[in-house]
Amino acid sequence: MRRAQMLAGAREFFADRSVLEVDTPLLSRTAVSDPHIESIRAQLELHPEAPYFLQTSPEFFMKRLLCAGYPDIFQICKAFRDAEAGRRHQPEFTLIEWYRRGFSLQQMMQETLELLTALIEPRLLTSPPRFVEYRGAFREFAGVDPVAASLEALVRACGADEQLSVSLGEDRDAWLDLVLSTRVAPRFGRSRLTALYHYPASQAALARLCPADLSVAERFEVFLGDLELANGFVELQDAGEQLRRFEADQALRRQRAQPLRPLDRRLVAALVSGLPACAGVAVGFDRLLMINEMSEDIRRVQTFAFEEKDGE
Repeated sequence: MRRAQMLAGAREFFADRSVLEVDTPLLSRTAVSDPHIESIRAQLELHPEAPYFLQTSPEFFMKRLLCAGYPDIFQICKAFRDAEAGRRHQPEFTLIEWYRRGFSLQQMMQETLELLTALIEPRLLTSPPRFVEYRGAFREFAGVDPVAASLEALVRACGADEQLSVSLGEDRDAWLDLVLSTRVAPRFGRSRLTALYHYPASQAALARLCPADLSVAERFEVFLGDLELANGFVELQDAGEQLRRFEADQALRRQRAQPLRPLDRRLVAALVSGLPACAGVAVGFDRLLMINEMSEDIRRVQTFAFEEKDGE
């Protein structure tokens, strides 16, 4: 019942703002190149010579719609990611994703907070939202500067053991992610939404770099306590830069012996035709339901949780 009510509330939120609901494919011949995200492969008897992939988000298709002239759009859909299963992650989950033409980083963060506030039970949000820059949060909560700190300082901040040190090696962004998850996010207020913004340029993903400071990206995430709820960007419009990032991802995958994924060159072609200035964000709907149900396990709020073994 609560799931249905929250889904209706989300659609009402976007209807009030004249944002158009769209529907894009779940199955594609291409996949994301991001080394931190693994797509689920599907084999079709119709085309046994080539793999298909279940979407990790509707982002690429939705951007192609924007390039084709669509107005502000949103979608509530299933997304799929491999190698992710546990209390906060499942291979299949529900996303709310939307794009706003002409929105700045601040406007997109504000609207995201408005949606989350509309869907989360008021009694669970007793403090006003907080906006904090990535660099400032690291200094305040972990006592390290994510830009200036040496790799050794980041390792010490995590209190990492030898096994973890070997696993992460000299991957600075991996260490930053670990500091964020173990030292920074746990210090965020448990009864307030925290918008963390201006991630390092090395973690831009599909966001553009900040025109006033190219060392940071116009990317943000929103947390309730240490639970990440949303990930958003002011979107990259440069087709050449997007292709370079795809190719850099592939090079890193090759270095890590990860499977290479077919790149979405139709997205690159669409960017060549012109993506309007816009911002977009994805919200993990199941995690919002976890909050309202006061559950620590995502499987308890999904109608049919992922079965890891036959009969379980």
